[in-house]
Parts: sequence; structure tokens; C-alpha cells
Amino acid sequence: MELERFSYDNRIVRNFAYATLLWGIVGMIVGLLIALQLFIPELNFSIPFLTFGRIRPLHTNAVIFAFVGNAIFMGVYHSLPRLLKTPMFSKLLSNIHFWGWQLIIVSAAITLPLGITTSKEYAELEWPIDIAITLVWVVFGINMIGTMIKRRESHIYVAIWFYIATWVTVAVLHIVNSFEIPVTFLKSYSLYAGVQDALVQWWYGHNAVAFFLTTPYLGLMYYYLPKAANRPVYSYRLSILHFWTLIFIYIWAGPHHLLYSALPDWAQSLGTVFSVMLIAPSWGGMVNGLLTLRGAWDRVRQDPVLKFMVVAVTAYGMATFEGPTLSLKNVNAIAHFTDWVIAHVHVGALGWNGFLTFGILYWLVPKLWKTELYSKKMANVHFWIGFLGIVFYALPMWFSGITQALMWKQFNELGILQYPNFLETVLNIVPMYIIRAFGGALYIAGFVIMVYNLIKTMKQGSFVNEEIAEAPALEKFKDPFRKGTRHRWLEGKPVYFLVVSLIVILIGGIVEFVPTFLVKSNIPTIASVKPYTPLELQGRDIYIREACNSCHSQLVRPFRSETERYGEYSKAGEYVYDHPFLWGSKRSGPDLHRIGGKYPNSWHYLHFENPRQISPGSTMPPYPWLLVNDLNTTTTEAKINALRKIGVPYPEGFEKVANAELVKQAEQIALDLQKNGIPAEPQKEIIALIAYLQRLGTDIKTNTQTASK
Repeated sequence: MELERFSYDNRIVRNFAYATLLWGIVGMIVGLLIALQLFIPELNFSIPFLTFGRIRPLHTNAVIFAFVGNAIFMGVYHSLPRLLKTPMFSKLLSNIHFWGWQLIIVSAAITLPLGITTSKEYAELEWPIDIAITLVWVVFGINMIGTMIKRRESHIYVAIWFYIATWVTVAVLHIVNSFEIPVTFLKSYSLYAGVQDALVQWWYGHNAVAFFLTTPYLGLMYYYLPKAANRPVYSYRLSILHFWTLIFIYIWAGPHHLLYSALPDWAQSLGTVFSVMLIAPSWGGMVNGLLTLRGAWDRVRQDPVLKFMVVAVTAYGMATFEGPTLSLKNVNAIAHFTDWVIAHVHVGALGWNGFLTFGILYWLVPKLWKTELYSKKMANVHFWIGFLGIVFYALPMWFSGITQALMWKQFNELGILQYPNFLETVLNIVPMYIIRAFGGALYIAGFVIMVYNLIKTMKQGSFVNEEIAEAPALEKFKDPFRKGTRHRWLEGKPVYFLVVSLIVILIGGIVEFVPTFLVKSNIPTIASVKPYTPLELQGRDIYIREACNSCHSQLVRPFRSETERYGEYSKAGEYVYDHPFLWGSKRSGPDLHRIGGKYPNSWHYLHFENPRQISPGSTMPPYPWLLVNDLNTTTTEAKINALRKIGVPYPEGFEKVANAELVKQAEQIALDLQKNGIPAEPQKEIIALIAYLQRLGTDIKTNTQTASK
């Protein structure tokens, strides 16, 4: 058979490898900084764009979409053409993808510290950047599918199945979750409100983990683990079962992030059931990966590449067991809003994503530079330092999470909360935060060792831009309906494969969304709940800008411990005008849904000026700029108009008098502060933020508010 000659473009792989290393170190250093701020809040240096709330999303976006994202593209651009025995469809599209993605990362690095954010977890970037992400993702998809169409290999290998599912699902997730109405060039409001917004966001948030941090990495595992071990994948049939059950079940599990919330019970239960079912396909992938190493365990002890990969696959198994466990209602009642979830997330991020990336880099860089790894000893040192870093990170966070839950729920013999002051819990877990930061520092130290090792490897080698290869032309796969060949036939039809994958992942979302959006009884309204006043609306946007929801929830769950501490549990109808919802996912501070009327205006003013003068020992940073910055009221009219378009019942023409209403309410709050000896000015941002906080939870009568009056 005549062979055709072609070449693989190694430059695009190299570029994504460089970006992986660069953004990895940036994202991890920012992560260490915010870990330190949890017990040394002064490390924000009273600079607005260095506060915990503003740089936490910078850390998550840098690690997920910059470090992991570039690693995914590095692996895809290296493995895909070699599996299909053809060059990438277009070098131009490859370069547009690379530079477009880096520009998106840079735009995130600029906007997030400036407080330009939607506040939605893992989807904080504002609407112009969302559009750019969509365009770059389409470019990537065209390049990937085009490469599959012009392949020289009849069947697409299992790794490519996961690449296809990743591309199509991330596209759906991003588009659906990013429906928003622009207010200004860098400000928008979510199209969805309250409970519906929460459902869409955590359908996106959970599946961003599933289809950006998991499925593409499973594809990389199926390619690089057998390559590094020089052994075939353990089971082709298990691969098929693993793939289809995983992508079908995963998409249903998002509601387990909203247990005991205002989300309808049927949706919560559905999320729990499918989350528990996820153990089977997830562990199927882990087993398939580990058993691929059968007969090669002696090499694992010697080869740092395989060490990283084995721990990565094991961490994947641990995280995918813990996730379904956390979705059980009795466990979730303990773990949700605590540091236990932080430990769970980082076992996956540091162990699964981080260690698999390190293993791939140690294997790939010597191949691209046609040399041997500079120092295996150094790689082994990195392995053990990184492994200890994960241990010192996860263990204290598990301990901290359980401590938080037990202290929050503890009653004394008189039936009164044992620890009514939330700060008691915070101070109790500070030692755990110190150990966690040490673990993070160890992990970064290992990363730095790897970067040095890889740079030395590159310098001693010789990079080949175009790697020459040969393969016969594609032969069409015949007799598709012979027994046992139907899936093999589908593997020979990448476009059909994509369409079937799309159908499979859409089922769960449709079943969850349609009743929640179309059946009114799922979101009952409350007559006393009214839209925010113009001043409260501006204050809410400041709350979002400072990412207060990173540390404070706005969701009182129906537990006695929470209703005793905060007040009446939260109702779905209270959130109908919240664009976006602000329920939060972690309590570094107390819940705020019933904060309205609990404290006087002066308490809030002094608390933002310096939290420690109100709460000695508090780890909350001060916000002095709120006291001196003038409130920007030029956007009020545009905000009122935008919210009216998406269902908030502001009367026609209200936008013309909104600022007059705003000034009137601001002067009342400022006058109250002045009566208490605080020289507050009505045009300052702090006044709007106080107005918003004093509104929270006051649309319905609660025991807490009645008592406070």
C-alpha cells in the first residue's frame, strides 16, 4: 500500500506547553496569596484589586482555564493528529486559537481584579469576553472536527471520544449560562433570576468541572498513560461503557450543589440520585487506567512520569467517590458551605489535573526536543514535594470543614447555640489555614523545580518544528451492521459521533430546566417582595464588584441551627428579582440573607472601615475605598431599563426619576450616620452598600427582624 508523506506541527504544541507553565505558576501564586489572606488579611495592602474577593476568581480562572485549559490544548494538538495520522486541519486556526485564548486569559487577569465580574462561579467574565470565548471555542471545534474528517485512520480512538464530548458540551454549557443582558460595555445582568439562575449556574458549574476538568483529562489519560507505560489500554469494552455512561449521567448532577436550598425538592433529589450513580462510570475510568499498568508496576517505582500518572488517576478515583458522597443529603448537611468542599475540589485540581499535567509534560517535552529528561532525580523530588503539598493542603481542610460544621450546629444543654458568634468558628480554624498555606507553598515549590528541569531539558535538546510522518490513505470502513461492529461504525463517523454525544448530554438539562422554567408552582411568588430601589440596586452591584458572595452566603437553610442563628429559612419567592442570584458556595463569614435591620447603619459603616473595631480578631479585610469613592449614578437609568426588559416590574418612566429617589434614600442613611457621630456623605459608595445590606431579607417578616426592632 502506498504511503503518504506529511508532517506534524510541533510549534503549536510547544506554544501551549509554554503557556501551561506560565499560567500555572501565576495561578498558583495567586492561590497562595489568597490562602495567606484568610489569616493575614493585611496582605491585600489595602489595595482594592488585591482583596480576597477580587483575586479569588482570578485564581480559579487562572488555574482552570489558563493552566488546565492550555494543558488540554497542548495534549489535544499533540495527540489528535498522531491518532488520526494527519496534520491539524489548519495552522492558521491553530494560531488563532492559541493567541485568542491567551488574550482571553489576559482580559480576565485585567478585569477580575478591577471588580468587573458577573459573580457567577467559574463564569465571572463579562459579556464581551464571553463572546470572545465562544468565537475561539468555535475555531477550536472547526480545527478539531476538520482534522477528524481528513484523517488517515478509520476509527477514532477512545481519547478522541472524550475530546468530542468536551467540545460539544462546553459549548452548550457556556452559551446557555452566558445568556445575559448588557447594561454597559463591561456590565450585564443574568437573563435568569433567583432559583432559575441558581439551577442554570450550578448545572454549568458542576459540568464545567465534569467537561473541562474531567472528560478532556480522561482523553489525555487514555493516550498518554498507555504511551508512557508502553502498554495497550486494559479494556476497549470498558472504555465504551465508561464514556457513554459518564457523559449521560454527569449532566444531571448539578442540583446536588443546591441541596436544602430554595430549589424545588424534586430537582434536588434528581441531582442526588444521578450524583450517586456517577461512582460507577467514574471508577470504571479509574480502573481502566490503573489496570493498563498491569505488568508495569516495577517501572512505576522507577519512572517519575508513571508515578505522577498513577497518583493522578488515584486522585481522580478519590475525588469521584467523595463527590457522590457529598451529594447525599445527610452528608451535604454537614459539608456544604465548609472547607470540606475546598479539600474535595483541590484533591481533584492538584492531584488529578495537576499531577497528570506534570506527567504529560515530563513525557512530552523530551520527545519534542529529541532528548532525555535533564534530571529524573529532580523529577522524583518534585513528585514527593508535590505529593506532600497535596496532603498538607487536603487534610487540614477536611479537618477544618468538619470543625466548622460541628461548631455551627452545636447546641448546649439549655437548647441554645453553643457558638452563637460566627467569629468563634473562624478563629478556631486559623491553624488549619496556616497548614493549608504551607501545603500550597510546597506544591508551588515542586512546580518551580519542574519548570527548571524542563527548561534545562529544552536547552540540551533540539526542537523540531515539523515532525515528518508517513501513513497510507484512509480506507472506508465497510459492513457497518455486522454483529459487534455498530460502535466501531460510529467511531468511523466523527460528525455522527458528535451529534449523538450532543443528544446524550442534552437530555438531563432539558428534564431539569423545562419544569423549573415553565411550571410556575416550582417558583411561587410572594406579594410583599418588591424590586430593589435604585440605591439598593447600586449597592448590590458594589457587593458583586467586591465579590462579597465569595465569603458570605445569602441562603438560610431549613435547619434549626441556621434559623436560630440567622432567622427564617429562605424562600424561592424572595429571589425573583435577583439578577444574578448570590447564594454563595462557602461561608468564610456568616450568612447575610437576614442581615437587614439586624444592626444599625453605623455598625455597617464601621465594619467596612475596619472590621476589627467591631469584631476583634476578624479576618475580614477593611474596605476604606468605599468610604471615599463617589457612587457612579450615571448607570442607574441603563440598569433600570435592562432589568425591566428581563422581567423586573419597574414602572415605565421610573428610570427618569430613579436618581432622584436614590439621592433621597442616600441622604436619609447619611443623616442617620451623622446623628451617630459619623461624618458620612450621601454620595459615597458605602451608603449604597449599607442600603443594600439593610434591605436583605426584609421583604418578609421574620422573628429575627421583629426582635431587632
